[in-house]
Amino acid sequence: MTNRLGFEFLDPDLLALALVHPSLVNEKGLDRSLCNQRLEFLGDAVIDLAVARDLYERHPDWTEGRLTEARASLVSGETLAAVAFEFRLGEFLVMGKGEEAGGGRERPSNLAALLEAIVGAAQLDGGHEAASSLALRLLGDRVGRADGEADINAKSALQEIVQGKGHPAPVYRIIEQSGNAHAPSFVAEVEVGDEVIGRGSGHRKSAAEQAAARAALSELA
Repeated sequence: MTNRLGFEFLDPDLLALALVHPSLVNEKGLDRSLCNQRLEFLGDAVIDLAVARDLYERHPDWTEGRLTEARASLVSGETLAAVAFEFRLGEFLVMGKGEEAGGGRERPSNLAALLEAIVGAAQLDGGHEAASSLALRLLGDRVGRADGEADINAKSALQEIVQGKGHPAPVYRIIEQSGNAHAPSFVAEVEVGDEVIGRGSGHRKSAAEQAAARAALSELA
């Protein structure tokens, strides 16, 4: 696995802990500290900061709003799950029998949490710069494509999922607008049928719709 990650852990026990899904400790009646949830919490913060710093340095002309939108797309659950899937990290998850039987090894929420836990373990093992480098290396060229493509993929992914279940295509509506002409803010909802399944905000109408799609994908994960 270390070859796949491009990161050599000095303390293999940290990596081993990052691979333990909560279902295993629940099934065996073990202490919750023996699963990867605390490392997931740490890794989430590390990835968020690493991406924020990289975008800040990469795009000196971007506004705060545009930086925020790009970061939200890159650190979203669906993006992290897609990265973990590409690296086939689910193969290394250690989980309870029930979770595995229910498809837990491919579940997006499990994959995203695993990636965060691995980065959290890298933070404790090698320090912040090493963990940040790992996070950005795993995200790869997604960071360079953050100006819209990842968001467009979120809308496309949502449409594919809902129509694959036989539902009509998602419908987006701008339900709120605030701010002035130079710094507007929009809130969008996405509906499937008559049900609102996601809401998001942005400094452009398209960005708000994309944020709503990401929120819907998180709910469906």
